[in-house]
Amino acid sequence: MRVMVIFCHPVETSFHASLHADVVATLKAAGHQVDDCDLYAEGFNPVMSRDERLGYHDEPSNIEPVRGYVDRLRQAEALVLCFPVWTFGPPAMLKGFFDRVLMPGVAFDISDPANVKPALTNIKKIVGVTTYGRPRWMAIYMGDPPRRIITRYLPRLTGTGVRTEYHAHYHMNVATEQSLAKFRARVVDAMRAF
Repeated sequence: MRVMVIFCHPVETSFHASLHADVVATLKAAGHQVDDCDLYAEGFNPVMSRDERLGYHDEPSNIEPVRGYVDRLRQAEALVLCFPVWTFGPPAMLKGFFDRVLMPGVAFDISDPANVKPALTNIKKIVGVTTYGRPRWMAIYMGDPPRRIITRYLPRLTGTGVRTEYHAHYHMNVATEQSLAKFRARVVDAMRAF
């Protein structure tokens, strides 16, 4: 399977960076073709310019500023998004990726605005691998937007039949070596079974 791994964390020595490395290595070892998209390492610009916004609906020219990412996304059969949760949302870099790349003609067909259709029908599986600083109950209280993005919003862009998984380690602020090891093993097992 062609898997696009989208990684978003600025610190290469973080726990999340090591999780990302485990995800990529395990998927490759399982025989998958992996496109490892490290947004920080690639210098992705998350800021939508004025000109981009004015041309947002102008297909196909709207994709020109992010053509490389659009091409990679269109080749993928699955997405694995590795990111920390900050202020109960994805990092600004990842949100900017969604804003700039998931646009008309790429993620959805808006030719009939009353009947928007999914356009990422090449995607068959979406997986989130994430960490939260706060406990699960607090994420629930806040509505858990990152979980909803992975399990509800992104599948709406793919059509029917997409499978989703969400692997989250909550309360990193008080994590133990045991809880981190257990979570890492769960993520690796999920990638092996991909």
